[in-house]
Amino acid sequence: MAGHSKTIKVDYLARVEGEGALHIDYDDSGVQKVQLKIFEPPRFFEALLRGRDYLEAPDITARICGICPVAYQMSAVHGMEDALGIKPSGALRELRRLLYCGEWIESHMLHISMLHAPDFLGYPNAVAMAKDHPEVVKNALEIKKAGNALVRLIGGREVHPINVRVGGFYKVPENRELTALAEQLETARDLAEQLVIWSSTLPFPNYEWRRDNHYEFVALKHPTEYPMNEGRITSSKGLDITARDYENYFEEEHLAHSTALHCTLKNRGAYLVGPIARFNLNRDKLSPRARQLAESLKVAAPCLNPFQSILVRSLEVLHAFEEALRIIGKYQKPEEPHLATKPKAASGCAATEAPRGLLYHRYDIDKNGKITVAKIVAPTSQNQKTIEDDLRLMLPSFMHFPEDKLRGLCERAIRNYDPCISCSTHFLQLHLNNGQGQSS
Repeated sequence: MAGHSKTIKVDYLARVEGEGALHIDYDDSGVQKVQLKIFEPPRFFEALLRGRDYLEAPDITARICGICPVAYQMSAVHGMEDALGIKPSGALRELRRLLYCGEWIESHMLHISMLHAPDFLGYPNAVAMAKDHPEVVKNALEIKKAGNALVRLIGGREVHPINVRVGGFYKVPENRELTALAEQLETARDLAEQLVIWSSTLPFPNYEWRRDNHYEFVALKHPTEYPMNEGRITSSKGLDITARDYENYFEEEHLAHSTALHCTLKNRGAYLVGPIARFNLNRDKLSPRARQLAESLKVAAPCLNPFQSILVRSLEVLHAFEEALRIIGKYQKPEEPHLATKPKAASGCAATEAPRGLLYHRYDIDKNGKITVAKIVAPTSQNQKTIEDDLRLMLPSFMHFPEDKLRGLCERAIRNYDPCISCSTHFLQLHLNNGQGQSS
C-alpha cells in the first residue's frame, strides 16, 4: 500500500453491551488516528439522582446496567454509608460479598460464552458456535444459571435487584435457603474449572503489551481478600490511595467524538482496569483451587496479553464459586437485616470492583438526606483511552492482514475489554459559544 492511506470503519460494534463505532486512519508511516466512538445518548443518571432521598440511590443506580447492577448498588450503599459513618460487618458484609460473587459469575459468563469465545473459534456468534461446540455453550449456561440463582436469592430478583439498602438488606436469607443452593453451586464450580482449562486452549493472538512500557494496572487491593467491594485503590506503578482520594489522582475529559468521558491518571495518562488488572495485582489472593489451576496452566502475573482476558475471567468465575461456597458454609443469619441509619449533611465516596473493573461513586447529601451531588465513573470510561491506545500500538504488528481480517481483529481487541458502553455514557457537559464568550 506504498503511498496510500486507508481508513478502517466499523459503524456498529457487534457483541458488546451498548452501541459504539470505530474509526481508524493509517498509512505507510503507521496509525494516524484511532477513535472509539460512543454515540449513545447520555442517560443523565447523575442528574436523576439529585434531589432524591439517599435511600433511593441503590435502586436507581441498579438501573444503570442490566448486566452488573449489583456493582452500582454496592458502590452506592458504600458511598452513602461512608457519608453516614456506618459500616456493616459480619454476616451482612459477607452477604454483600456473596451477592457480588453471583454478579461476577453471571456477567463474566455472558461475556465469555456469548460475546468473546466466538472470536477465537471463528464464529459470528454463540448460536453458530453452539452447533459445533454444544457442550461448551450448555455448560456455560449452567454456570451462569447458578450465578443468577445467587443474585435472585440475595438480591430479590436476577435483574435490577431490589433487596439492597443503605445499612444492609431489606431481608436476609435463612440458613436453609443458602444451604439448598450449595449443591447447584458445587456442580457449577466443577463446570467452571473445566471452562478454565478449555479457555487455556484457545488460539490467542501472538501479541503482548511491552513488558517495559505496559499500561498502569489499577485495581482495588485488600489485605486478605481478592477484591470485590472493599479495598484501597492501588496500581502497578505505586498508587495506593483511598476512594476519598480518587478525584485528586484521576480526571475526566470530554472528547468531541464520544459521549462518554475519557479518564486518565493525572500527569500519567491512560490506565487499565478490569480482570487483568485485578489478577495482576491480586493473584496471590485467589482461592486455592483457582490459584493452583492458574499455576498448572502457567497463567502468571503480570498477564500482558490482552486477548487472554477471557482466561483470566474464567479464573475469576472459579474463584467466585469458591468464595460463595466458603461464605455459605459459615453463614449465620444476622439478628437484624440492616443497621439503623439517620441522615445528616455529609459527603461519601466508594470504589468497588464491577466485573469490568473499578467503579467509583461520590455523593453529597443534605441534612434531610436529599442527594445534592452524584458522581459516577464507570469502568468503560476509565478504559476508553486505553482501548484506543491499545489499537494504536497493536495495529502495526498486523498491518499485513487483509482489510477484512484487520477489521475483525480490531473488534476482537475491543471485546477483550468487555466494554459496557451504555454504562459508560453519562453526563455530557455542554459548552456554548455565542460569540461573546463561552458559557456552560
